[in-house]
Amino acid sequence: MKKVALHNLGCKVNAYETEAMQELLEKNGYEIVPFKEGADIFIVNTCTVTNMADRKSRQMLHRAKKLNPGAIVVAAGCYVQTRRDGEHENAIDTSIDIIIGNNKKQELISILQDYEQSCVRTEWIDINKTNEYERLSLSKTGEHTRAYIKVQDGCNQFCTYCIIPFARGRVRSRDKDEVVEEVEQLVKNGYKEVVLTGIHLSSYGVDTGDDLLSLILAVNGVKGLKRIRLGSLEPRIITEEFTRVIAGMETICPHFHLSLQSGCDTTLKRMNRRYTTAEYQEKCELLRQYFINPAITTDIIVGFPGETEKEFVCTKALIEEIGFYETHVFKYSKRKGTKAAVMEGQVDEAVKTARSGILLGLGRAGQAAYEALYLGKNVEVLIEEQVERAGKKLWIGHTKEYIKVAVESEESLENKLINMVIENRSQIIH
Repeated sequence: MKKVALHNLGCKVNAYETEAMQELLEKNGYEIVPFKEGADIFIVNTCTVTNMADRKSRQMLHRAKKLNPGAIVVAAGCYVQTRRDGEHENAIDTSIDIIIGNNKKQELISILQDYEQSCVRTEWIDINKTNEYERLSLSKTGEHTRAYIKVQDGCNQFCTYCIIPFARGRVRSRDKDEVVEEVEQLVKNGYKEVVLTGIHLSSYGVDTGDDLLSLILAVNGVKGLKRIRLGSLEPRIITEEFTRVIAGMETICPHFHLSLQSGCDTTLKRMNRRYTTAEYQEKCELLRQYFINPAITTDIIVGFPGETEKEFVCTKALIEEIGFYETHVFKYSKRKGTKAAVMEGQVDEAVKTARSGILLGLGRAGQAAYEALYLGKNVEVLIEEQVERAGKKLWIGHTKEYIKVAVESEESLENKLINMVIENRSQIIH
């Protein structure tokens, strides 16, 4: 029996695909082992979202070969997808034995079986010229209570800082019935919460005449499912109808990640983000109109090319005004192959660091203020695991708003939905 070790880099979509590949391997008689000496095959599902991601992908591939020089090393996913044809020799380490681009992971087993007939097997397609959704599925995940479900791939937005459309191709949506079937199987296997995710989730259905709301309604109909959480959304998906309908579903978690990236309209325009700050604020107000204290989280890029001190101050002011639960702050990093990488006005690294520190401070204050709203409140918690802290055995889980809390109990609470009162801040885990 061949021993296979897998390692995932990058986003939740990558994580889903890595687990789906693992399930394929298990069904076909391979033994899954930790990523260390003793594996016969190493599979690294790579990421290319930043130059640092590229570096980490190369490092993990090198590490695999060092762990076992005689092993088969498989490089899969976005990093190898963006290195094409003649670029392979220079951009990808020659110690890699098999290259599998995006939309080809579903063929993993046949690729491994055929490998013995050739020295190097490269499975790569022009991802920008396919309309096919890669058919991967899961019946279980690494988490025992919450399952991430990939429902969409690709992106048509072409933000000027982002390489992902070139790595993932155009929008491709998964068949709704297949999504429902997978959720039904996961619920049968004990999962109480699913997270709908994709490369650009808000675009679900634009290629098929469907839409995200109809998918949510279909998943909501699965008997036994207790929670539906949504992955990152674009502000434009938050319409009056969308918000009103999902607010009427008991399963929907009032936790919404709306990508902002900048609080300045001129910066947003340079980024090719297709909304204004006023429109973004309207969407946040709409969510707060239909949900009581929804958790609204966001991403911010500081130091984008051309960002002046005045533009940064606009971003800072908007963050303070909206009051996010969590603010994820990223310093802009050049990504070769994107328009932003060659823009004028590249911001000094020290300036980026200073601005990042200011926004991270705002983020911590916003998180504390939001969590304070739930002190003394009764909340529903899905318990995920037991940990030991300061000699106490605690059960850890998340509220629907994704506040991580701890509760003491002698009885097993794993994978149970409980109601509890958050009596003090010590029960909130960071």
